[in-house]
Amino acid sequence: MTQLSSTPESRMWATLAHLSALSGLIMPFGSILGPLLVWLLKREEMPFVDDQGKEALNFNISMTIYMLVSLVLILVIIGIPLLIFLAIAWLVLAGYSSLCQS
Repeated sequence: MTQLSSTPESRMWATLAHLSALSGLIMPFGSILGPLLVWLLKREEMPFVDDQGKEALNFNISMTIYMLVSLVLILVIIGIPLLIFLAIAWLVLAGYSSLCQS
């Protein structure tokens, strides 16, 4: 894997791509729309933001799919603890990944 050079500005935008996922706490699918918006705006200007925006977007799309599957699994009871676990994991990992960028 090649090491992408990052400037303070590109690190700020990459952090914003990861932190914008927390907008999912306010609006439906905000966890996907936030990183998507940052990635679409800055992907061609800054290679580091392009990489990190894709990472944030991929993570949040995956977590959304896992949450939807957990909602279906609530019918067989296993979905309730799985949904709680995924929600906590999403909060911790989304916050941690934004801290690693700064």
